[in-house]
Amino acid sequence: MVFTLKKYITLLTLMFLAFVVKAQEDEVTFEMAVSKEKLGLNERLRVDFTMNRDGDNFNPPDFEGFRVVMGPAQSIRNSWVNGVRSYSKSYSYTLMPTEKGTFTIGQASIIVDGKAYKSLTKKIEVSAAVEDPNAPPSAESIADDNLHLVAEVSKSNPYLNEAVSVVYKLYVSNSIRVTNFRPIDSPKYNNFWSQDMPVQQYSAQQGTYEGKPYQYVILKRIVLYPQKTGKLDIEPLSLDVSVEVPTSRRDFFGRPLYTATNKTVSAGGRTLNVKELPLEGKPENFSGAVGKFDFSVTTSKKSLNASESLQASVKVSGSGNLKLFQLPEPNLPSALEVYEPEFDESIKTTIAGMQGSVKNNYTIVPSYKGKYPIPSISFNYFDPKTEKYISLTSEQILINVIEGPSNGSASNNTVSATNKQEVASTGNQFQFIKLKTELKPKGNSYFFGSTAYLLWLLAPLIFIPLAILFGKKREAIRGDVQGNKIKKANKLSRKYLSAAKKTLGNKEAFYVALEKALHNYLKAKLKIETSEFSKDKIAQLLAEKQVSQATSDGFIALLKNCEMARYSPFSNVQMQQDYNAASEVISTMDKQL
Repeated sequence: MVFTLKKYITLLTLMFLAFVVKAQEDEVTFEMAVSKEKLGLNERLRVDFTMNRDGDNFNPPDFEGFRVVMGPAQSIRNSWVNGVRSYSKSYSYTLMPTEKGTFTIGQASIIVDGKAYKSLTKKIEVSAAVEDPNAPPSAESIADDNLHLVAEVSKSNPYLNEAVSVVYKLYVSNSIRVTNFRPIDSPKYNNFWSQDMPVQQYSAQQGTYEGKPYQYVILKRIVLYPQKTGKLDIEPLSLDVSVEVPTSRRDFFGRPLYTATNKTVSAGGRTLNVKELPLEGKPENFSGAVGKFDFSVTTSKKSLNASESLQASVKVSGSGNLKLFQLPEPNLPSALEVYEPEFDESIKTTIAGMQGSVKNNYTIVPSYKGKYPIPSISFNYFDPKTEKYISLTSEQILINVIEGPSNGSASNNTVSATNKQEVASTGNQFQFIKLKTELKPKGNSYFFGSTAYLLWLLAPLIFIPLAILFGKKREAIRGDVQGNKIKKANKLSRKYLSAAKKTLGNKEAFYVALEKALHNYLKAKLKIETSEFSKDKIAQLLAEKQVSQATSDGFIALLKNCEMARYSPFSNVQMQQDYNAASEVISTMDKQL
């Protein structure tokens, strides 16, 4: 009986132990382990999240105060010992602290069999950088020493409106490899007229940086024309670069193994000291041209008949700020009818600046016979290389109108007023007055029954209905409030467009008038109040009216220019171009609407 009781107790004990072991096997554990709880600013921290059961939807913490250098690296261990299965799965991260202080690594989460589990938090203390002469250099330090972004500026002390080129180069040592890059912060060239020259293809070239061999890639090229004097800042260009740096480990063939890291590089800000153009020798009619130019005035013909037309071209060619000054205007005789000039430009922008030509083409139509001189015109520019003002003068051109009606002042404009000519007698200067008259009888005419009598009789019957119709039409026009608003807006549009033309050269007044003209035009054509809509809404309405995309974009661009003119410098040439563009866009929209 005693033996049976002992056997029974032993059996219960074994069953209890088996139950405990089974319960331990079924229990899910999810833990976080760190390589150290105190580290220096230049050291790395390894964080492992380990679980004894496979799970889904692993969600790491945000690692505030640290930057993830590597990870997550996943590893699984599965083994059987004496018939007992052992399983573990871990997610590993390598972190680099971003600043000193005490930081808390938050909870990670995992879902196992539909149930969520979270790890505990850990506090990490980051101190100042520690010295470890035996430690291998980090990937960040290797990237720092072998990766450089440089902004090469052609001139740090330019004159006002003198071309300055900026070339951004990324220098890369042969010991590391760049896999990708993206701009973080692009500079805004305030107080400069800028022209970007896109790089079509990135190609590595051999060069040197601080006396050492490097490869470099040209990332960005831009030409700047300073519009203000004094110290002007060029904002830095910043890039996020993905690089691969070698480690101390090697593969089976003895080649170094690489590790990936990200590095932020910046070209740094640059400051230009822009000089004012010298006052000594500055011509009175100087229009702001800076560079090296040639000047010419030509005509398509020098002999023609009255009412025929000829073309006169005022042309400036060379290299410099071709888009930022006004061409001189010819002073033509009043007897020649001259139309508004057509502006034409052929400009190519290179790393050295703008090159090409600009010209105004005038259409001239003489009305009378005679000889008309086109006086010489002068064009002045400043040459920054010689630091002197250069004046170019065209030759006088004589237009000979061969046939046409005579004009006293025009036909004798080449003859001196003191010249006298003898009058030759032809014998027919004097004729006798006839003293005898030849009278013819006049037939009798009566008003009654005549055609005039019938017209006067029928006139009231015709004009009274017309007057009634005219009166009703005027009443309908007065009652059409919406139509009157449209007519008024259309009239105001033409008025302000004309006012804008008269204020060319005065930036504030010009763009205020141009903006009012554009807004009133929209009121007239789209029957809207533009103050209630954004530019996107206006573009949408124009698209609904089947206005072409190019015309719509041109109209929106003019509205943007009117707004930008309040804060940015606009040249007289830009104002003339905007006025021409407004006239063309309104004319095109009229046809499409």
